[in-house]
Amino acid sequence: MNETLIRFLKSNPIIEKYHLNDNEIFELASYLRKHCLSEHIKEVVRMVEDVISIDPELEWKDILGEAAKRITEFLHAEAASIRIFDPKTQNLVAFGSYNFKEVSRLKSIPVEKTVAGTVIKSGQSYLVPDIMSEPAYTNKDIVKVYGFNSLMAIPLNIPGFLKNEPDIPGAIQIYYKEKNREFDPLEVSNAELLARRISYVLAKKRIIDLQKLNQQKEKITEKIFVKLSHREGIKLKDVFMTMIPELVDILLIQSCSLFSIMPDRQHVKIELEYPIGQQSHDIGCLYAINDHPYFDAIINYNGISADNEYERIESSYILIKDPLKSYLSNDELKKYALKNNVNSVLLIPLKANDDINYFLIFYAIDRRQEFTENEIELLTFFGKEIMKALRMEKLDDVLHDFKNPAIAIGGFAKRALKLLQNNDLSSSKNKINEYLEIISQEALRMQELVVYPGIEGRERVIDLTEVLKSRFRINEESIREQKRSNIKLFQDELQSGLFIYCSPFGLERVVDNLLDNATKAIPETGGELSIKSYRCENTACFEVKNTGKIDNETMEQIKKGDVKGRGLNIIYRFIQGIHGSLDVFTDIDSTIFKIKIPLYKG
Repeated sequence: MNETLIRFLKSNPIIEKYHLNDNEIFELASYLRKHCLSEHIKEVVRMVEDVISIDPELEWKDILGEAAKRITEFLHAEAASIRIFDPKTQNLVAFGSYNFKEVSRLKSIPVEKTVAGTVIKSGQSYLVPDIMSEPAYTNKDIVKVYGFNSLMAIPLNIPGFLKNEPDIPGAIQIYYKEKNREFDPLEVSNAELLARRISYVLAKKRIIDLQKLNQQKEKITEKIFVKLSHREGIKLKDVFMTMIPELVDILLIQSCSLFSIMPDRQHVKIELEYPIGQQSHDIGCLYAINDHPYFDAIINYNGISADNEYERIESSYILIKDPLKSYLSNDELKKYALKNNVNSVLLIPLKANDDINYFLIFYAIDRRQEFTENEIELLTFFGKEIMKALRMEKLDDVLHDFKNPAIAIGGFAKRALKLLQNNDLSSSKNKINEYLEIISQEALRMQELVVYPGIEGRERVIDLTEVLKSRFRINEESIREQKRSNIKLFQDELQSGLFIYCSPFGLERVVDNLLDNATKAIPETGGELSIKSYRCENTACFEVKNTGKIDNETMEQIKKGDVKGRGLNIIYRFIQGIHGSLDVFTDIDSTIFKIKIPLYKG
């Protein structure tokens, strides 16, 4: 350091005119080093420590705003603003400032022909002694409004951490009131040093955010693991209700909905909603995508990002900043927002191989203007875990429903084999044919169960009573195989011509589970099991009645769909999906399940 100062003093023309000898120059250099440079370095170190001590737990804009303030004070400037390059829009976005009102500044500016853009492209500082004469600074109103006449623009860098993730460039613009200001190279170097220290704080922020993100992901995964370990298996509804509270740290959730997209890509159906009882849409109903602009925007995204005053559209999410003013809202969404104090709406697509088959909608109390990548990543992760839970639930349903056709196949196969042992097969031919037909049908049902996701939606017009009769016959065989000879079976009034429109496979599953549950509920001492079907106004009704009573609390849980049993869960979801209703009540010594399904209107 001393040698550098000595060389500088010897070559300096001002010092030369005083004709100092080598000893005097050495003493002057020592004095400057001890009393001037050391104090300046102490000040720089203090300022660097002050910058790197900014709390990395703050929000990104707050960190940059605080950094802008400290740099402004250290360099004795008037104000500072920070702009970050947004690769999605290819613009520079205002991202923190000091002594600037954000609302009075341009939110984003282009990279080309701007001071900040020049700094980002060159990676070098850019000095503007006179803003009025600088062609790259087009917003001349800053001179009139704020009295700023000169500025120093310094490059900033936000490091990327993930694989193939690029650094994000930015620029700090530091403003002064002096016109035609001469910038000291030392203050430029100090500003560049502080800018690099800001990158250090942002790196800490990124590490902390990634740690939080991983912790939140682990919590979500752990909750699913706990649900999986339960004896009754996993139910999507339970997982959904359990995991939603984990997202409260991200946004104040008023409600959340999971939608599935129908195969025709023209309609969507709501699968789940949180909390129960505060629906934004009717559970199980179909909604035309064309009638809901926000559905259309998320499903048919055109690849163009946009950040407007009332909505932000990205490939990974759509944020409706004000549902009352956004062009993506319809009257239905506006009414819901007014009624439930919803101030922003977030839509997250759930993609598999670039196809969207499900999406989530979060209705938030807070008025959000944007979300960080980590927040969107966590919400997307949550959605994908929900999809895993859905697949596991369907697998559990399949395993649960394998039992009835398997028992029927085994029972009727034994009967057929026994008849084949008779010497006179002609007298048994019709019975053998009947048994083999049942075995064939139940084998087909087991095949359908294996390919469950692809066949449940094949709705058609069916006769409710005919399905009820055939499944009652299968359940009779199941009772026989269980050696429960003390159960008496009755077919009560069975009205024909009760045509409904639904999946035959889904309805058969419902009837099987109702009959199976009723059979299990009959006391060991024995009892009765009966079925009944009839028309009730515009609905087709059927009842399953069994000996044995259940308590009032359990009945209320069943009516609400708040049930633990997988069979009842399957029943409730299907009935809800076809806009039917389920009721349960008791009489003197029996329990009756009553199902209503809308009649087919043609």
